[in-house]
Amino acid sequence: MNKKYGQIINTAFIVIGGGILIYTISGEDKNRYLQILGLVIIMFGLYRATNHWVETKDDHKDENEDTNIDKTGQE
Repeated sequence: MNKKYGQIINTAFIVIGGGILIYTISGEDKNRYLQILGLVIIMFGLYRATNHWVETKDDHKDENEDTNIDKTGQE
């Protein structure tokens, strides 16, 4: 999957899970199953986001190496 869209999906999971949690906590009758579902969705989004960050943590180094090679003319 494209890296940009993957991060958008991860953020959507976190926001949707947070919305479910806020909705269930602010209501008068608290549905424990919805609270658990909201927490699971948040944790799933965070898990995917951290995996994405670990996979792409060295992307900026590749870009810097390319610009350094171009400026010096050497590898």
